Amino acid sequence: MTPLDLLKSHGDPAKARDMATYHKVEREYLGVTNPIINDLTKAWRQSLSLDERLTTADAFWRTNIHEARIAAAKLLTQARIRPDDAAWRLITSWVPDFDAWAIADHACSAGSRRLTADPSRLDQVERWTTSPHMWTKRAALVITLPWTKSNHPNAAEQAQRDRILGWAATYVTDPDWFIQKSVAWWVRELSKHDKPRATAFLDTYGPTMKPFARKDAARHLS
Repeated sequence: MTPLDLLKSHGDPAKARDMATYHKVEREYLGVTNPIINDLTKAWRQSLSLDERLTTADAFWRTNIHEARIAAAKLLTQARIRPDDAAWRLITSWVPDFDAWAIADHACSAGSRRLTADPSRLDQVERWTTSPHMWTKRAALVITLPWTKSNHPNAAEQAQRDRILGWAATYVTDPDWFIQKSVAWWVRELSKHDKPRATAFLDTYGPTMKPFARKDAARHLS
């Protein structure tokens, strides 16, 4: 049984209909739960070589099946992949196809590991910030969420954090809900570890943000 056949064997037609209604994007849904996808992809990561995982992930993505695209991302969601240039190229090749938050977020989760492994790739991500494709533009902030996490960033990490905040600053006038939400998400996560920077960002740009985004960004600030 191929990996795709195994994934399909766990489908639930009733759940698939509910998922199609929830995600509101026209594509095939199998009705496979995330815990099952997690178990399958964990087993595949252990049993397949890197080249086999790349081939499988690419094939999964090309199906345009919701759960297959989630599985494609999870196959490459790993802290250490060496060498990882092919994995980075594959993940970034998916970005123009983003059209729904769940698939985009899983792919960005995989990409963020490759980005933190080689921060010079921020140069490529920065080009996404001016994309006319909303999901690509949003991905620049979602894939860089690891830069919000450190309580004690070194000098390079602080500079990278400020660089990404600079991208977020260019987003605050964008009226799109998902773009506003991405700014709020980044600043909210940052506020848990770096309140001064989060506060300074909101003091400067909060009045320009949509009220819901400003409120969400400030959720953890007194």
